[in-house]
Amino acid sequence: MNVKEIVADIKAKKPEIKSLLFVGCGASMSEMFPAKYFMDRNAKTLRSSIHTANEFNYSTPVSCDETAIVVTCSLSGGTPEAVAATKKARELGASVVSVTINPESPLATNAEYQIIHGFYANYAAKMEKMGNVLAFACEVLNAYEGYADYDAMQDGFAKIYDLIENAVSTLTPTAKKFADSYADDPMIYVMGSGAAQMSAYSFSMFLLMEMQWIPSSYFNAGEFFHGPFELVDKDVPYLLLMSDGPTRPMDSRALTFLQRFDAKVTVVDAKDYGLSSAIDKSVVEFFNPMLITGVLRVYAEQLAIVRNHPLTMRRYMWKIEY
Repeated sequence: MNVKEIVADIKAKKPEIKSLLFVGCGASMSEMFPAKYFMDRNAKTLRSSIHTANEFNYSTPVSCDETAIVVTCSLSGGTPEAVAATKKARELGASVVSVTINPESPLATNAEYQIIHGFYANYAAKMEKMGNVLAFACEVLNAYEGYADYDAMQDGFAKIYDLIENAVSTLTPTAKKFADSYADDPMIYVMGSGAAQMSAYSFSMFLLMEMQWIPSSYFNAGEFFHGPFELVDKDVPYLLLMSDGPTRPMDSRALTFLQRFDAKVTVVDAKDYGLSSAIDKSVVEFFNPMLITGVLRVYAEQLAIVRNHPLTMRRYMWKIEY
């Protein structure tokens, strides 16, 4: 079943839904954030929330009941905490949709519905998880409340994957320049805003800290001037994700400050890759994370090459009991 069919089936069984919950771990949790952001910006009555899986398991929201839809996500479909959350949500009566690459995985087989996505074919495929969850949220909103910009969103989904592939096709020299410049930095700060704020979180937490063992910190560009900017100084390394849409002034303000004090800053700007020329301005902000995260993947790969530290290298993960 595709996302439209899944939502139609849920609505036939449950004409009234009050909550949409997103549950996952690590990158999978962060890749559901654009859907949560989309709901926050557009839903008038539907409640939405996002949870790291084990917190959902230990401190389950009371909104998770028979009036809820729960989306659980794990790339492999085997993440124990996400599987446990899937089982718990079903026990509580929620309609549960799993998002994974493996239809035979425990995550998929324990859910009522499955969204199976790609990952390995190309850079666009790596963004299918994020895109499918966003598309699902759009269908839920349209089915239960109606959504004036639904057609613009569908047009965006039809274009974003080619846009990602076009963006990365000539990106290697730029990404290698970043890698050469930042490879030996002891700490890298990452920031973004709007729907892309968790793209900053994900790059910091997983591609830098987990996969490269580089200490890092991330923050929303709107919070930059409420504490973190005290660390700005000449040559302090920053990666700034600039969104196309209503939160862009926050990103621009942060960039102006970083440049004022000669910080070492690299900008990944959605405008540079033609986002607003392809996607309608009414919905463009919701597609920033897919494009920016696709670009950042190439940055991470080049960093791994320069540092001779493969993205698959781990010290503890999957190697010891924890």
